[in-house]
Amino acid sequence: MSVLLDISHIDMVFPTPKGPFTALSDVSLKIKKGEFVSLIGHSGCGKSTVLNVVAGLYQATNGGVLLNDKEVTEPGPERAVVFQNHSLLPWLTAYQNVELAVDQVFGKNKSKAEKKEWIEHNLQLVHMDHAMYKRPDEISGGMKQRVGIARALAMQPEILLMDEPFGALDALTRAHMQDSLMEIQAELNNTVIMITHDVDEAVLLSDRIVMMTNGPAATVGEILDINLERPRDRLALAEDAEYTHLRSEVLKFLYEKQRKVEPMTQKKATATANESKSEAA
Repeated sequence: MSVLLDISHIDMVFPTPKGPFTALSDVSLKIKKGEFVSLIGHSGCGKSTVLNVVAGLYQATNGGVLLNDKEVTEPGPERAVVFQNHSLLPWLTAYQNVELAVDQVFGKNKSKAEKKEWIEHNLQLVHMDHAMYKRPDEISGGMKQRVGIARALAMQPEILLMDEPFGALDALTRAHMQDSLMEIQAELNNTVIMITHDVDEAVLLSDRIVMMTNGPAATVGEILDINLERPRDRLALAEDAEYTHLRSEVLKFLYEKQRKVEPMTQKKATATANESKSEAA
């Protein structure tokens, strides 16, 4: 598979009242077409910042992002984002919420009948065609998130960016959503970058897991290949030795190795802070 997305040596520095804050330092990652990649790490490790740079919402201080060899400089429909909050307009039905995205991307290229068929097709993909004329306040949290995913898919993006899309859902609903996402990716072979704090979710869904070091100056610590056969069955994997091993590797990084691969800038910042405290004492 050819490289679809090339994240090349990006730094992200934010101005603050106390001076520049380095959120990301020298982050590089190549993602192939059809890959499912999860970003995982402790809070504050820059996962969402990476996603926002890929989405075009932030411009990296140094380095850059190439999508199909074209520089990413602004948001675009080829990169659809699904947030933890469904972000549906409450006065519109599920159908109308998806229709907004379709009109924006295909308004001039599809007829009214074609748009209707396409909207219904994407709602069917997420099993929401039965509730397409209900408003957000008439459906459950999981159903709202399904509509949000349908809206993103309806843009026919080259990359689906997901920022903890199931984080606010209960465990059972989350499991159903994970299964649906695996079905959709198997059917569409779309490229997905997902942020998660859930180790089991990352191992279940991913082809690769990118483990981030702690901030400030967070970077890619390790990348773990997930060579589990697809389709994946969560019940069968629960007793699978390789699944257990992979899960253990992620946990080891997050709670043991992470301390050994902190960027030097972070270590220096920590040392400086400790020196200041000692002087103050």
